[in-house]
Amino acid sequence: MFNIRENRTLRRPDWPLALAVIGILIVGLITIASATHVNTPSDDRYWYLQRQGMFALGGLIWAFMIVNFFDYRALRHWGDKIYIFNLIMLLAVMFFGHSALGAQRWIMIGPISIQPSEFSKVIMIIALAALLESRVGHLKKWREIIPVALFVLVPFLLVAKQPDLGTGLVFLAIFLGMIFVAGISLKILGIVFGAFLALLPIMWQFLHDYQKMRIMVFIDPNVDPLGSGYHIIQSKIAIGSGMLFGKGLFGGTQSQLNFLPENHTDFIFAVVGEEFGFIGAAFLLCLYLIVLWRGVKIARECKDTFGMLLAVGITSMLGFHVLVNVGMTMGVMPVTGIPLPLMSYGVSSLLTNITCLGLLMNIHMKQQTLHF
Repeated sequence: MFNIRENRTLRRPDWPLALAVIGILIVGLITIASATHVNTPSDDRYWYLQRQGMFALGGLIWAFMIVNFFDYRALRHWGDKIYIFNLIMLLAVMFFGHSALGAQRWIMIGPISIQPSEFSKVIMIIALAALLESRVGHLKKWREIIPVALFVLVPFLLVAKQPDLGTGLVFLAIFLGMIFVAGISLKILGIVFGAFLALLPIMWQFLHDYQKMRIMVFIDPNVDPLGSGYHIIQSKIAIGSGMLFGKGLFGGTQSQLNFLPENHTDFIFAVVGEEFGFIGAAFLLCLYLIVLWRGVKIARECKDTFGMLLAVGITSMLGFHVLVNVGMTMGVMPVTGIPLPLMSYGVSSLLTNITCLGLLMNIHMKQQTLHF
């Protein structure tokens, strides 16, 4: 797992990826400070900033260790074990989890609230990559695809039970991205997609009332303007009012005057749009685009199948997060509670994303090592 001989090699870090990640973290910390300082007592005005900053720094140290002292290829032998650990962890949430906001998703470890479904994303990527490594090019028949689908379905159902449909959809995005590059039959993929569309009316009956309302609000926020539609209405007002250059740091009225709910978590992009305007929001999206571009490039250049699948799974997860979170703040996606990577406040999400990006950098380093 740890290879001392690697010290005799010349390493070339992926600087565009590293700098983009650091840039997003800095923008995130600044935005969290702006979004939360008004609503906390003066003595702890920057408590959220300090806490997120502390874990961001610890996460970067952790990522540095992953990049320099770890060999991602060792993970292929741990796929089954961490998959079982993932199931145990998700089952523990059902029996010992802490409830908040109508969902049971958290486990308290001392003063820290941990969301296991966040960590299950990186576990699912690793476990699925280990499973698919020997199946690449052999996903042409139903009997070859069904075991892989069931492999993902079990944790998906455990997460959906919490309920956490957003994370369940992330599992789906990871699954689709990885099986696509693994060579799944496009005909079978088309049949599955068609069946999914045909079953939508039946699936509707199994949604919780609040999930149904979110979809209705996505179609027309004014269906419930003071309830489920309030978030998206205020978010669109915030982004629109920022115009080209924004209202300035600490100057966003929707955020500072508490009109915008969850402004430091799910709707943090609306704060960026309001206070930094179109220019600031576009700059942030460019940083994410660099991260996704490097992820795709690392996957394409990877010389082993396991590493390629890992890179694709990580990139699919991050891309889906950005697409859905930014889309929901602008009203073009349903509200699902999916955080914005490295931006939204939350320890579990932050550490999960930093770990994934550390693995992505590790894959790059192993491929780009120059021996001398």
